[in-house]
Amino acid sequence: MLSKTKTRWAFDQLYTLIPDAKGALVADSPFQLLIAVMLSAQATDVSVNKVTPKLFRDFPTPTSFANASLESIEADIHSIGLYHNKAKHIKTCCQQLIADFGGEVPQTHAELEQLAGVGRKTANVVLGDAFNVPSFAVDTHVTRIAKRLRISAQNASVTQIERDFQAKLPESDWVKAHHTLILFGRQYCTARNPKCQQCPLLTICVAGQQYLADRG
Repeated sequence: MLSKTKTRWAFDQLYTLIPDAKGALVADSPFQLLIAVMLSAQATDVSVNKVTPKLFRDFPTPTSFANASLESIEADIHSIGLYHNKAKHIKTCCQQLIADFGGEVPQTHAELEQLAGVGRKTANVVLGDAFNVPSFAVDTHVTRIAKRLRISAQNASVTQIERDFQAKLPESDWVKAHHTLILFGRQYCTARNPKCQQCPLLTICVAGQQYLADRG
């Protein structure tokens, strides 16, 4: 497994390669970010950003979502995958925000994960990006890179991968590191045809060296 020292070296290279990485979802408040992240499950940030301007004009508050019909919410998000379930989750989530949290987005993992449609990853993104709470969200890009670099074991769960990064990186870097890995996964360490020859981490990446060797 990659040591703490080598992991931090790797991120120093990535911060140089991809400086100032930030989340791509457009949101003007913690509430909007929560809804946008819920919509982004199994969907692209680009597709979410296309629907949220009208969605937030039509439903600017938790109360407006809570009182809306599912059909009216679905009409605004029908281009997003799993929109039926997401509309149900959003409506129920907003009802919970009103009933349990005074209409405000809570600021702890435990409280966020009580909300409909909110899992560990969504909670981490909201805490990190909306409230600057040190959090490390794990998505498919982060999982792929963690295993290719041997930061985590090949059979590691999402929870274990989160713990591995938290153990090897300073808390102050968690949010930045998460966003850097996502962009690195989209631009370089892609699922198919990764750009290993352009990667500054090739010297420590067993998977990348094997990929290039297999290609001859």
